[in-house]
Amino acid sequence: MFLLRRGKDRVTVDQAHRRTQGADAPAVLLDVREQDEWNAGHAPGAVHAPLSRLTAGSALPSAVRGRPLVVICRSGNRSQRAAELLAARGAEVVDVKGGMKAWAAAGHPVVDGHGNHGSIA
Repeated sequence: MFLLRRGKDRVTVDQAHRRTQGADAPAVLLDVREQDEWNAGHAPGAVHAPLSRLTAGSALPSAVRGRPLVVICRSGNRSQRAAELLAARGAEVVDVKGGMKAWAAAGHPVVDGHGNHGSIA
């Protein structure tokens, strides 16, 4: 088991993959990119919650509430802001260094909105 601190910790894409993939994964991968970026390509099993909606006060999707979160964006900047915001709301959260660009570069799977091979927009 691993510990998630509130808002300051960062993990590598390999750590994020281990923590969030599979039926018994201890954490949820939360993608905070915008809709067009999500549609182009995202990690299988990730949950989408754009940072723009979170900063506007939207609640997290019900599927992730109360679960440890690993937050990802395109490059790692928005995910840091999202992690701080979510930590302030009481979430157990870390963010992913390098974001989806690093995820794809490491060879982790990326799918589009139809389940086909996706790309990072």
